Amino acid sequence: MRLLLCGGTGFIGKALTHALLSRGDEVWIVTRNKPSPVLHDSTLPHPRYVTWQEWDVDPDRLSGFDGIVNLTGESINQRWTAKAKERIVQSRIEAATRIAEHLKRMRFPPDVVINASGISLYGHSGDEIFDESSPTKPADFLGSTVVRWEEAADCIPANRIVKLRIGLVCARQGGAFPLIRLPYRLFVGGRIGDGKQGLPWIHLQDMVSLILFCLDTPSISGAVNAVAPDPVSNDAFGRMLGKAMKRPHWFPVPGFMLRSALGEMSTLVLTGQKAMPHKLLDHGFQFTFPKLEEALRDLTR
Repeated sequence: MRLLLCGGTGFIGKALTHALLSRGDEVWIVTRNKPSPVLHDSTLPHPRYVTWQEWDVDPDRLSGFDGIVNLTGESINQRWTAKAKERIVQSRIEAATRIAEHLKRMRFPPDVVINASGISLYGHSGDEIFDESSPTKPADFLGSTVVRWEEAADCIPANRIVKLRIGLVCARQGGAFPLIRLPYRLFVGGRIGDGKQGLPWIHLQDMVSLILFCLDTPSISGAVNAVAPDPVSNDAFGRMLGKAMKRPHWFPVPGFMLRSALGEMSTLVLTGQKAMPHKLLDHGFQFTFPKLEEALRDLTR
């Protein structure tokens, strides 16, 4: 396949690029600035780079690609000031809108566009478990952002749109997991808040595999919950992490302390969702790490 990857220099994008090149796909990365030349693994072909500005000037120069994967978006791991929130929202809407406009001007537009989204648009859950048929009930800034993000993605004129509702992507390096693991390394791990909030998670290896699966499976479209089929609470996640690391799970972090330290961004850890990837399972996708205990053993070994 010939694929355009927007956001290919990020945490998930780098892993996805390696997987695509490893299976022989041609990868073009759309970025704000082309990187300086670096040494690559000589056993793999190199991705090619094009800037958003170059694509803006002549959208048809990228005609003839089979698909687009859009992972573009300002990091949410920052204090949510008014300016930061505006950047978070606009970066997502702008990327989807630009893709939509470019496809309209292509003679041979791609057949499929996979657009990142987030699990938070379902709202907050206690014991309720969300699947792709659940209504969207955004309950905070991030949930409302994801709703607007999907609305922009729905305007992309491709034959098939896949909206990946992504949870916490766990990897040994990169992403949020090393920070989650750190208190346990220091023997001060414990639940956050009351610990009852859902924590939708997925191993990075499965995250990459399901994107490839969605690219290769023409019958998949619409919303896809990109989470493992093992919904757990924050407290249960911490207990299993402590067990995997042979560390205690005993030092709770009160919610008021996080709200004081992080402000509105504290909703990232004090609220959450439990979700199931029914669409992926119904289409036959097989997770390498379907259970949290297996994933944590791999991530901490």
